[in-house]
Amino acid sequence: MNLKGTLPTLILEVLAEESSHGYRIAQKIKQSSDGLLDFKEGTLYPALHKLENEGSVESFEGVESGRARRYYRITSAGRKVLKDNRAEWQQLSRAVSMILGEA
Repeated sequence: MNLKGTLPTLILEVLAEESSHGYRIAQKIKQSSDGLLDFKEGTLYPALHKLENEGSVESFEGVESGRARRYYRITSAGRKVLKDNRAEWQQLSRAVSMILGEA
């Protein structure tokens, strides 16, 4: 996994907790990163669609506050991808910390 590929993993992490719509996914990522990661619709939705095409998430229609929304949920295949990606990130994080001297 390269650093450019972080968004799909973050989306899967959010969806592992609960099904959600795109705006809420973006807000959860932003909130969890203390505002450091702020993905806009033009970045978020293509990543969601790619995850859906790959079978890692599935979408369904729902209603919130009287508005129709498209919700996403993680699939069992997506949970496997997330597990693998977490392991890769842990290895990468350890390696970078060793190089940088764990500031």
